Amino acid sequence: MKRTRHSRAFTRDGALIARVRAIDHALDRALPAASAPPRRLHAAMRYAALSPGKRVRPLLVLASCEALGGAWRRALPAAAALELVHAFSLVHDDLPALDDDDFRRGRPTAHRRYGEAVALLAGDALLALAFETLAGLGREGVGAVRIAEAQRVLAHASGSRELVGGQVLDLEAEGRRVRAVDVRAIHARKTGALIGAALALGALVAGANARRVRAMEQLGRGLGLAFQIQDDLMNRSATLRQLGKRAGTDAALGKATYPAALGEPRSRRAAAAAFQRARGTIARLGRRADPLGRLVQTIEARTR
Repeated sequence: MKRTRHSRAFTRDGALIARVRAIDHALDRALPAASAPPRRLHAAMRYAALSPGKRVRPLLVLASCEALGGAWRRALPAAAALELVHAFSLVHDDLPALDDDDFRRGRPTAHRRYGEAVALLAGDALLALAFETLAGLGREGVGAVRIAEAQRVLAHASGSRELVGGQVLDLEAEGRRVRAVDVRAIHARKTGALIGAALALGALVAGANARRVRAMEQLGRGLGLAFQIQDDLMNRSATLRQLGKRAGTDAALGKATYPAALGEPRSRRAAAAAFQRARGTIARLGRRADPLGRLVQTIEARTR
């Protein structure tokens, strides 16, 4: 599969690029063929899930598995499932009823390309496909109990208490004066929960005990906060080419962001501190976690 320009722009690390290729291959295999009926729906699903991106969340699944002694390739079904959930969330977030974005990852959003109705249904289908794909861990030798727990972790992170609930809080906060604690509550759900799930899924595939799985999830939640503050800052000034969507949309919609609540200097310090905490936790995991540490450094250094 041809490698996308955004993934190459994100990293020049050959090992990471190889893993992105493996993730894209797993996604390609999981998704229905564009020629399978209903063709327009399946084409929209593929357009959304295979669009050029950094694949940060699935990369974290693989790196978490490796950090805890597992073979990263065994975690590919979990990585693909997580990216399908992420793709569903982006398709729905972009709809006119929510954020009304015209561009995503440097291309027209799914509803601009396929219409609102098909985009909405494609998002629904991507979410369903995620759990079908996650069940493929059985073919990698992962036991039924662990697969069931992986299903629970991903479902919880995707639902009303986390990702979807965070979107509702985000909508309710538009145009209001918000405090940092309010923004943190939104970010913890919209971004932190799914990144926390990424590290938890990798830990489950690696065979980690319940305590370690919870610890990895908490590490991911902290990393998710840093990632989202960084996104908030980039939305203020990045170009369409850099960001993959129009900059300034948060301010135009009156979104609850860290810069809006704290100002830019304090937001940058908050992101730096959160990244530093994550790096410290990863360093204590030992040398097997070096790929995870390098991935976090790459995320922290991103400009797009």
